[in-house]
Amino acid sequence: MNSWDLGALEVEPRLPEVLSSGEAGRAILLELAAGESLADHQVHEQAWLLVISGEAQIGATAGESITGGPGLLAEFAPGERHEVTATSGARLLLLLTPWPGEGHPGAMTIEEKHDVRRQAARRNG
Repeated sequence: MNSWDLGALEVEPRLPEVLSSGEAGRAILLELAAGESLADHQVHEQAWLLVISGEAQIGATAGESITGGPGLLAEFAPGERHEVTATSGARLLLLLTPWPGEGHPGAMTIEEKHDVRRQAARRNG
């Protein structure tokens, strides 16, 4: 068994701490100062974001937005765009499953990565 005291762990703002990582999923602890955000982005995996302390505003591109403190849990489908802003200093737990998700560069073979780079070079060149 592994365990973590999420409120007591030392985490540098904007430097995510990977707590656990395996094929089943990845757990990441984040610390954001008031006003900082994880700008509009998406992940390849199913994602759950839990506010551990502080307060965060969580929004999805579908126009939905919610603000909450400890205990607020948001779920995102693979590829769903979202943004997170700390309205006060916030500690967040991000769970991604499976890890890595389909289409994630870490899940690609060397040949697939080479093909993606070649296609990008053709588009940009």
